[in-house]
Amino acid sequence: MAGGGFCRLPNGTVVVALTLTRPADGTGPGSGTGAGPGAPVRVLVHAVNRARALTRLRNLGLRAVYLRGNDQPPTPDEVTAVLHHPDGLLWRAAPQPDLAARPGGPGRQASAPGSSCQELWHPIRALLGPAGYAGPSGFSGRAGR
Repeated sequence: MAGGGFCRLPNGTVVVALTLTRPADGTGPGSGTGAGPGAPVRVLVHAVNRARALTRLRNLGLRAVYLRGNDQPPTPDEVTAVLHHPDGLLWRAAPQPDLAARPGGPGRQASAPGSSCQELWHPIRALLGPAGYAGPSGFSGRAGR
């Protein structure tokens, strides 16, 4: 399920987009997003290079994060969203393929008027929950100086 990709921006930085499974210890039952624990989520990271983007996610506790290939690069809308966010780390529920839109697919009825809209992007803190990364531990490495 861990599909993803990246795109290099004109200034040399990259935007990495990954589809991961939602951690089980996130906030509440989907925190109002419709994505419960184990549901696929799309995570966007803006960083200097691909390695640093993955390191940012690993430092937040998402340990098994790898980028293999470029089969699902970020869309222009995703790039715009992550560039306009101060943290450069966003997520939302991964879009599910609409089975009713396919010819011969189950349920040829029209979907609800608002169901085709995608949800808004959330800061990474909302995905990790209250027990997420709380910043440096306070140890500066200069003890006794």
